[in-house]
Amino acid sequence: MIKLVIIILTLIGGVYGIVLNVVQHHSANNPTPANLADVYDDETYATWKKYESEHSRFAIISSIITGIVMLTLLATDAYSAVASLFPAGDHAGLLSVIIFATLVSTVFEIIESYVSNMVIEQKYGFNKTTGKTFVADRIRSFLLNLLLSILICYAVYGFYSLVGVWMIPIFAGAMFCFSLIISFLYPIFSRIGNKFVPLEEGELRNSLEALLTKHGYKVKAIEVMDASRRTTKLNAYFTGFGKMKTIVLYDNLVNAMTPDEICAVFAHELGHGLHKDVPKRQALSLINMALMGTVAFLAVSTPELHTAFGFEGVNYGFVYLLMGTGLGIVQPFMSIIMNAHSRSAEYRADRQAVSEGYGAAMISALKKLARENFAHLAPSKINVVLEYSHPPLGERIAAVQKEINKSKL
Repeated sequence: MIKLVIIILTLIGGVYGIVLNVVQHHSANNPTPANLADVYDDETYATWKKYESEHSRFAIISSIITGIVMLTLLATDAYSAVASLFPAGDHAGLLSVIIFATLVSTVFEIIESYVSNMVIEQKYGFNKTTGKTFVADRIRSFLLNLLLSILICYAVYGFYSLVGVWMIPIFAGAMFCFSLIISFLYPIFSRIGNKFVPLEEGELRNSLEALLTKHGYKVKAIEVMDASRRTTKLNAYFTGFGKMKTIVLYDNLVNAMTPDEICAVFAHELGHGLHKDVPKRQALSLINMALMGTVAFLAVSTPELHTAFGFEGVNYGFVYLLMGTGLGIVQPFMSIIMNAHSRSAEYRADRQAVSEGYGAAMISALKKLARENFAHLAPSKINVVLEYSHPPLGERIAAVQKEINKSKL
């Protein structure tokens, strides 16, 4: 009975993802908002519909195949069979299951990434990743995922062994601190496989420095990343804790946007900093960590969940998989709350760009980002509520224009 329940919960999580992909697929036919009519011309819009259709159709097929394989592995007790090939013991069992599960997920990740980037993105001119870079990225991804999975498993193992039920708040706190450390180390990780050069002196550099120093921030560096090696899409971000910030611009962004448009994007990011949006989101993530800790405790303290799938007792590698199943059921409810908060923060950050005098540039920048990134202009309301951390483009631009009009009164 327990085995059937877990399989059904896994099935529900998989069906949920497939349904969202199907809704996304059909939303390509939604009418374009009037204030976005100039983003795509007729020919580009027709191409976008083909691009979106291929991506969403592949996502549906991929989700179905992945779901079938995962359900088959659970139903046939494949994980316990793998563990039985190695000497008995907590460590051998944990490592064998985690390595096997990571290998399986990596195979799917390689296929999905290859089709998405090397086939579909390549077909529409977005992909710049070479075969060598693709392989190197996948190897790094596998090793990082394996390392993180093992660390989480041993955290569960250690906390439960030492403190029992108190592992829930301790695990949540530890995972929260770990996420902060990862955020802190992200600038270092991003330099693996990428090249960064200082932004040349001139109008753009001066404007960006003035924008941040006006509000008490110190600029550690302004760098340009060679993102064009992998993609034609545009992006930018700034990193650093406290008042010391490093600004990173994709070289694609520097080449495609005007200085005012780039400053508008960073005035928006400045708004996030001034309103402490990142710490607020991290505080909300504590709830997620507590849910993760609760699911982990239930998975560890219920041996029947393991023996039902062929294990002789608790297997901490299988605990990690059970955590994924449990979180897959509760996560959508948390996503609704967190995404609603995030969308509200995006509107507020856009207002910061207007207050800095970059309202018109923000609108043109948003449209250019949408055009260059081949963005969906009219997503389904269901997808927005459940999955979107940013408001739909038409609604963002309408809100920015409203703020511009208010500032002129």
